[in-house]
Amino acid sequence: MKHMRAFATLLVIFIVLTFTAATRQPGTNNGQAGSSAQIEHSSAKSTAARVILSDVVRVGNILYLSGKLGTDSTGKLVAGGIGPETKQTLENIKSTLESNGSSMDHVIKCTVMLADIKERDEMNTVYTTFFKKEKMPARSAFGTSGLALNGRVEIECTAVVK
Repeated sequence: MKHMRAFATLLVIFIVLTFTAATRQPGTNNGQAGSSAQIEHSSAKSTAARVILSDVVRVGNILYLSGKLGTDSTGKLVAGGIGPETKQTLENIKSTLESNGSSMDHVIKCTVMLADIKERDEMNTVYTTFFKKEKMPARSAFGTSGLALNGRVEIECTAVVK
């Protein structure tokens, strides 16, 4: 009986080790079971952008966009405050999504950072025009301080590739 328990224990250990080894095949994401998605990093295409972050990271069919500001093609914030900055920020997001095989209709989550949370309603007025009412993404918004370039708004998004 003692030998049978020892044999059963060894058999269980063997099965666990075999299963663990099978999930750690080359090409998987850090050896995690069921995680065979490739990770692709894309640097910002604008010459004005700083190359200290990935503009977008794709994991399988999910796009993770870095925070975007309301900058024009020269890298300068658009004038006019929260409304115009929000519009330009979302135009920048739209452009990045489209160049990576997605669209505003495929955004699933946004995080909005505001230099002043009191400007939330004005930001919302512009924000809601970029999404169909029946396809509004989940969203978080919070007030912060010290946005890059002294911006009023920064938005990051997660989207699905079409």
